[in-house]
Amino acid sequence: MNDMSVFAAPIAETIWDLKYRFKDVDGTPHDQSIQDTWRRVARALSAPEKDPAKWEHEFYSALEGFKFLPAGRILAGAGTKRQVTLFNCFVMGQVPDSIEGIFDALKEAAQTMQQGGGIGYDFSTLRPRGAKVDGVGADASGPLSFMDVWDAMCRTIMSAGSRRGAMMGVLRCDHPDILEFIAAKADPARLRMFNMSVLITDAFMAALQADDPWALVFDGKTYDRLPARALWAKIMQATYDVAEPGVIFVDRINQTNNLRYCETIAATNPCGEQPLPPYGACLLGSVNLARLVQHPFDAQAGIDLPALERLVAVAVRMLDNVIDVSGFPLAAQAAEARAKRRIGLGVTGLADALLMVGLRYGSAEAARQTEHWLQAIARAAYLASANLAREKGAFPLFERAPMLDCKIVQALGPEVTKAIAADGLRNAVLTSVAPTGTISLLAGNVSSGVEPIFADRYHRKLMQPAGERSDTEVLDYAVQMWRKLRGDVPLPDYFVDAQTLTPQEHIAMQAAAQTWVDASISKTINCPADIAFTAFKDVYWQAWMQGCKGCTTYRPNATTGAVLSAGIPPASLDMGTPLPRPNSLEGSTYKINWPGSEHALYITINDLLTQAGRRPFEIFINSKNMEHFAWTVALTRMVSAIFRRGGDVSFVVEELKAVFDPRGGAWVAGKYIPSILAAIGGVIEEHMIATGFLTGKTGGLNTAPGASCPHCGQQDLRMQEGCTTCDICGFSECSG
Repeated sequence: MNDMSVFAAPIAETIWDLKYRFKDVDGTPHDQSIQDTWRRVARALSAPEKDPAKWEHEFYSALEGFKFLPAGRILAGAGTKRQVTLFNCFVMGQVPDSIEGIFDALKEAAQTMQQGGGIGYDFSTLRPRGAKVDGVGADASGPLSFMDVWDAMCRTIMSAGSRRGAMMGVLRCDHPDILEFIAAKADPARLRMFNMSVLITDAFMAALQADDPWALVFDGKTYDRLPARALWAKIMQATYDVAEPGVIFVDRINQTNNLRYCETIAATNPCGEQPLPPYGACLLGSVNLARLVQHPFDAQAGIDLPALERLVAVAVRMLDNVIDVSGFPLAAQAAEARAKRRIGLGVTGLADALLMVGLRYGSAEAARQTEHWLQAIARAAYLASANLAREKGAFPLFERAPMLDCKIVQALGPEVTKAIAADGLRNAVLTSVAPTGTISLLAGNVSSGVEPIFADRYHRKLMQPAGERSDTEVLDYAVQMWRKLRGDVPLPDYFVDAQTLTPQEHIAMQAAAQTWVDASISKTINCPADIAFTAFKDVYWQAWMQGCKGCTTYRPNATTGAVLSAGIPPASLDMGTPLPRPNSLEGSTYKINWPGSEHALYITINDLLTQAGRRPFEIFINSKNMEHFAWTVALTRMVSAIFRRGGDVSFVVEELKAVFDPRGGAWVAGKYIPSILAAIGGVIEEHMIATGFLTGKTGGLNTAPGASCPHCGQQDLRMQEGCTTCDICGFSECSG
């Protein structure tokens, strides 16, 4: 049955077809409908069961209607027999402080990203810049220089056609190179493949509160001292200016870790929801709360709690089976996953569910309701895992006494502690809240994770089969439900969105959810562009005081860009009649020396003088290297034709800078350039800035009105759940 009516909007069907539908390499589909996708996944995940037919039916029922949403890797890969991992999250092994160890670690990262895994790294193990390297008579270049190598590797893997594997890079707050780390993202061309966070310790927070000095130390040697408040101010200023680095409260993470008796955590996956030990791995899935509300927008509205508990039990079993059917990029990752059997069961649709029961996201009542729902999920998950342990055995590293002493186990009450004492636990860590942007769209544009709704409606560009892009309006799921039930009755005042909430309301909701989440939460605290710096700093302090395990903020500005357009779609570019060419034009010629090429490229850009100022009118590209002759002539004619049409032609820069050479790019003047075409785009950009046509750089995540996607070059990025996502090509800094 090819029933597509299950999709709430055309965008959902398009996303299914592009991202999750099983097809041959030539595009021939195996999944004829979303039901086929659910059946494929249910069948694959029931394979480890003694009665596969029974559990295939149970798993299919959980998937049906988008009640349970496995992460994208599971939806796309389960049952396809492709060499991909079904795990989203990895933290790689500790980076040895030796050149051999560093490049062995780089190789492992490449192998993991090639299969689609997002990875996290703690670079605190590498000696600081300037430290002596015994035996070679040289000084160390520091962790940032090796992060540049990782960044280049990630670009190369991505340009070769592999699914995007995001990276998280962290550094301890007491590392001697911490100031360089904090300032790294101020360079818009540097470390674009990384999310970056500072590991904040309890000792630092105590020094911050007492206004004590803070020592920067490596291997027992103190390299510098500075006031703790000065270091905190540096972190806050960088985050205020360029949205990074975030902060991770690493001691709090280790203190509340169920497995603190057998592991130490020093890093997280790219979006922060999974703090993991070396070679740690975790898979993800989300319960869709919006689909479980009975009598929406009615006085009797509420979550069907018995149905929620049954769904959670099935979801835990499904995710546990993924551990047994998935492949792993590295043997060490497989061993770690099977020894502890971590799963990341989370939620999506929280904000929509709150709206449907009449609560304003960010209010005290909404925070209490969030705690209540997530407590029910945690309780059901731990009971289900204990039941699985009785049936299949506890995770191999299970130890009864320390597990019973865990904070969350104690808080869940006597029924849970009794079950664990009797049967053990199948899964060491169970709950997490991950980014769910794309699968939430698949499910009818339910609100993502524990985020508020982005907007009641917004516009999103869809790539069509022929390559053209169409603009489509997307309605939030709760808004769709309201319109269906109430017609044109105006939305109530409690329909708030991400742009209207205060940072304090965001923090309150994150803290409420964290109470019953044993891993962590991927969430963005949106701040207004005009927020005062002192108020911005207080956001991070409040996150610490309210028990959060980390904090990520987003403040639209000229560097980070603004959010996706809500409401009316922007006017299209008017490409009119070509402008006439005067007999003479003013211009400049630039030289590009590309590594590996004997002859330089010479780029000449001529400008037209108008009443509004100088604007690019034509371009010429010349070189003695005949290998490039055909494409340079074609590029010259095409770009010149675009320039002569007038209007805002700055998009040419974005398109060229987004081109990645599958053979790899090159380092030019200390910066990694992904291709010769990207280098030409950079020259055009510099020229446009010099002549006043552009007011600032457009590459990376640093433009307004919309940040530029490093994959497709379009200005349609938005920050959500701690993750920068492109609404045209599906690029994500996270691994969803």
